[in-house]
Amino acid sequence: MSKESSASSGGPTLEDVARTAGVSRATVSRVINGVRNVDPAIQRTVRQAVAATGYAPNRAARSLVTRRAEIIALIVSGAGDDSAAEQNAFASRLFADPFFGRVVSGVISYLRPRSMHPVLMFAETPGAREEAVDFLRQGSADGALIVSTHAQDPLPALLTDAGLPAVLFARPAGDVPISYVDLAHLDGAGLAADHLIARGCRRLVTIAGPQDVASGHDRLAGFRDAVARHGVPRPPVAEADFTLRGGVRAMTRLLAENPDLDGVFAANDLMAQGACQALREHGKRVPADVAVVGFDDSTVAASCDPPLTTVRQPVEEMAAEMARLLQEHIEHQDRPVTSLIFQPELVVRESA
Repeated sequence: MSKESSASSGGPTLEDVARTAGVSRATVSRVINGVRNVDPAIQRTVRQAVAATGYAPNRAARSLVTRRAEIIALIVSGAGDDSAAEQNAFASRLFADPFFGRVVSGVISYLRPRSMHPVLMFAETPGAREEAVDFLRQGSADGALIVSTHAQDPLPALLTDAGLPAVLFARPAGDVPISYVDLAHLDGAGLAADHLIARGCRRLVTIAGPQDVASGHDRLAGFRDAVARHGVPRPPVAEADFTLRGGVRAMTRLLAENPDLDGVFAANDLMAQGACQALREHGKRVPADVAVVGFDDSTVAASCDPPLTTVRQPVEEMAAEMARLLQEHIEHQDRPVTSLIFQPELVVRESA
């Protein structure tokens, strides 16, 4: 039996797939092993034949051919300590954030049709980052997709210094030679400012994200620049931590200091949801008294009361492109580093 046949001796073989598809065994092997120069129509025919026959490639045999694990490490790298409580808190915050779920969805949508599988790793401490690098060095995964939660994250540099394929979500700090995907955050914040101004808002405030995170910094800078172009004075700012609770606290403070405010830009949807909650608690109607614009167009935006006007970040598409870039780096180790910058869109709902 072929070493690429299923583990069961009575199971369908490559020859069965080839007969069903009407192509050669070699063509079937090339499609299953991910060889790129196969006509897309033939690839579809072979995949349909695989589904029809129930063929299951022997992963161990395939790895011998490709010399790859067909595993991708999806690493969330943060800042924390080694205590069990802190590590559990880090994981809890992560799974409660709709942003991360969208990243996972986008990564899986790219990997699954290619018989590649993600392994989730947390690298919130120096020891955990060393373990992640060792995991890749040992060949347990073919490369890494990194989602970093703080600006000065050392993990991207650790991976590139080790010569390991890796792609980052959001631009790196400093001059780390790593490919990445990102959003034009400055432009997105400008869309929010333009929309609030067009509604007639002039007493604007903003709830900014952490300023040691590139997206938080850029969204604040973009909002300030855009309102300045409209002749509106520098808006009061309250910095928060991208959480709903942070949005409530920031909005409460801004209301106390600026009781006549009429427009709010929050740097993500969770904080915008918190802003809406705080405004209601203080007797303000959204959008009749105060218009609110968020950022991301996450699931929170549609479920918020009222539904949020927000700036869409196409996270799923960005994550899929991150995975595609990583596959190219795995297959072509001399591929130069590159960046892919996505454009934001304004999604108008009821809050502004």
